[in-house]
Amino acid sequence: MRTLLIILSFSFCVQAFSQVRLKVVRSEVSFVSDAPLERIVARNTAATGLLEPATRSFAIQISVAEFDGFNSPLQREHFNENYMQTNARPKATFAGRIIETIDLSVPGQYAVRAKGELSIHGVVRERIIPCTLVVTAEGVRVTSSFEVLLSDHDIRIPKVVQQKIASVVQVKLDLLFKTPAAP
Repeated sequence: MRTLLIILSFSFCVQAFSQVRLKVVRSEVSFVSDAPLERIVARNTAATGLLEPATRSFAIQISVAEFDGFNSPLQREHFNENYMQTNARPKATFAGRIIETIDLSVPGQYAVRAKGELSIHGVVRERIIPCTLVVTAEGVRVTSSFEVLLSDHDIRIPKVVQQKIASVVQVKLDLLFKTPAAP
């Protein structure tokens, strides 16, 4: 009987713990490379992630090969094979905490900073990224715009295409976190 009570208590705790995590249910992550001879725009709507409101911690993952757009199919192929090497480094991630002490159960709009480890192309860099959080009954929407220096992540651009690919890309994200639906 005691064992049954412990198992039930544990199950209740696990269920309660899982209910406080919010999951990405809608995402759009895009980047723009604005070079002198060419502008490249791509977007990805397949990000996954979790947000723990009580600790303000988060983890987001993006399958790099899921970016679409580009100016041609060949450009997308070069992005995946030559620059991002998605066969060897398929994911980009950002995991950390929201710096500001805010209550994510209180509706409103908050300007915050997310501090964590940004991993792109297998290279991890600590970053502080400004974000806007909008807390509603629907969930927590996170938007941000920031720059990524390609050399910070060992992404090499051959001289022959340096006028077509910017050394700094502008990244935008729009994520909606919600409580996962019960099974």
